[in-house]
Amino acid sequence: MQSYLRVAARAAREAGSMLLREMGKNRRIRYKGDIDLVTDGDVKSQKLVVGHIRREYPDHGFIVEEADRALEKRESRFRWIIDPLDGTTNFTHRYPLFSVSIALEVEGTLEIGVIYLPYLKELFTAVRGKGAFLNGKGIRVSRTARIGRSLICTGFPYDIHERSRRILSEFNRVVRSARAVRRDGSAAIDLAFAACGRFDGFFERGLKIWDVAAGVVLIQEAGGMVTDYRGRPGLNPGEIVASNGKIHRQLVHLLHTGNAG
Repeated sequence: MQSYLRVAARAAREAGSMLLREMGKNRRIRYKGDIDLVTDGDVKSQKLVVGHIRREYPDHGFIVEEADRALEKRESRFRWIIDPLDGTTNFTHRYPLFSVSIALEVEGTLEIGVIYLPYLKELFTAVRGKGAFLNGKGIRVSRTARIGRSLICTGFPYDIHERSRRILSEFNRVVRSARAVRRDGSAAIDLAFAACGRFDGFFERGLKIWDVAAGVVLIQEAGGMVTDYRGRPGLNPGEIVASNGKIHRQLVHLLHTGNAG
């Protein structure tokens, strides 16, 4: 797996450097929904990452955010799950928290996760069974054991205008129970920060597999826990709760029942 990791890390760094150069330029923006953006940066980054990986592994398959049917139809034991620019709205507004996220799934199991933050020059990496790292140094989730002393992060789905009551009700319960809640606009970054102990927990609805795949590997390899809003283990991008494990039950109770227990 180390050779795959090296390829993914190199692709993420190159895409990140390109995005930094693009950030200050006038960009062409189109909309996939009312507030869901796509920029030239997304497209260029995806082309760069996919091209880099395909040169090394031409028979591998892909799941990519900016849909490409030719890539997604490719059958293989290996599938690369790529978000070429997580935090597009941040990028568009020159808010420097955005990332490149790359995961490798082998026969249905997520084996590798890479998240690169170009502005901070932080490279998060993880290989199943080998631990999680930030710029080559091992990382672990936090030890916070009480929700009242925790720093939680979250995000709002692109369709929040259609289901704001539920989303804001959940947010309200958590913000009233935790020490503080942050919202930085990149699920990949939120998961990476939880993996290294900057956040104690993370929750969000309405995500896609490319938003969370790499981050899930990081969380699990850093000693944390990932479930849905009912506490059921496994990857469900539609509703994800990730934490250090110690506050997990309390966070799930807040989200699912409104009672921290």
